[in-house]
Amino acid sequence: MRSLLVLLATVSCTYAVGFSQSVAVKGRLICNDAPAKDVRVKMYDKDILVDTKLDDATTDANGEFHLTGGDSEISSIDPRVNIYHDCDDGWTPCQRRLTVGVPDKYISNGDHPSKVFDLGTIQLAGKWVGETRDCIHRH
Repeated sequence: MRSLLVLLATVSCTYAVGFSQSVAVKGRLICNDAPAKDVRVKMYDKDILVDTKLDDATTDANGEFHLTGGDSEISSIDPRVNIYHDCDDGWTPCQRRLTVGVPDKYISNGDHPSKVFDLGTIQLAGKWVGETRDCIHRH
């Protein structure tokens, strides 16, 4: 009976805290066929109340980025990548924000991702369905 109680307590604590999950994303951004350098890219875990920032970076001189992060949750994490840019935007205030969801098959159990979701090359000059504007994105 005592071992059963210990087992139940251990399982309860594990599910109350959640389990460690991780994700990695890479890609290349271009603007009018030129590398989009110094573009802010952030990865979040979409949550009900407040999203959790997993990682953020800026693109290098070739427009490339690599993000890695993780979180502990009871259910599966729901990672999203936000790309904040001014490509082909003229003098319009605020930045364009493109959000890309990460497929579940790229979420790994544990602290180190076993796969990398490759977004490939994204042309930012286009108009994207669901694209929004963001004047104050979190740092």
